[in-house]
Amino acid sequence: MSSTRPYSPGDRGPEADGASGASEGGAVVPSESSAGRQVRRLNFDGASGVVPLARDFARQALYAWGWLPAATADQRAAAEDVLLVVSELVTNACLHAEGPDELWIACDNKVIRVEVSDRGTGQPAPRTPHRAGRPGGHGMFIVQRLCLDWGVVRNPGATGKTVWAELGAPA
Repeated sequence: MSSTRPYSPGDRGPEADGASGASEGGAVVPSESSAGRQVRRLNFDGASGVVPLARDFARQALYAWGWLPAATADQRAAAEDVLLVVSELVTNACLHAEGPDELWIACDNKVIRVEVSDRGTGQPAPRTPHRAGRPGGHGMFIVQRLCLDWGVVRNPGATGKTVWAELGAPA
C-alpha cells in the first residue's frame, strides 16, 4: 500500500535530536529511545558505492538487533527482505534523484522502519502496469510487495523528500 502519510498509523514519529546514533566522522553507534526503539543513521555525504554501503550498514544493524544470524528460514527471509528494501530505496535515490542524503533505520520488537532521504523532486510509485519479464522499473513494486506500508514525506520549505517503508519482524 502506498501512502503519503508522514508516518504510518501508530508511529511515534522521528526520534528526537541526538537519538541518531551517529557521531563525528560518520561512525555509527546503536542508540535506544525511551520507547525501546533502536535507531541507526548513515549520512552519505561524499560517499561512493552507496548501495553496497547501505546494505552493509543495514546488515550490521540487523546483527546488532538480533535479526541475524537467523535461527529459522522465516527469520532469514525477513532479514533478506529488509536488505532488499534498503537496496531498492537507495538505488531509486541514485537513479531518480541526486543520490541519497541519509539512511535511517529503526527497530522495535515488531517493525523495522527504513527511511532514505534525498534531494529529488520526483514522486516514487510502482510502475503501472508492472511488467514482470522486462528489465528495470521493479524497485517500488518490490517495496510495495514486501512492506507493511510505505510512503513519502516532503518537508515544507525544503528540497527533496524522505521515502519510508516498514517491514514486520519475523515470528
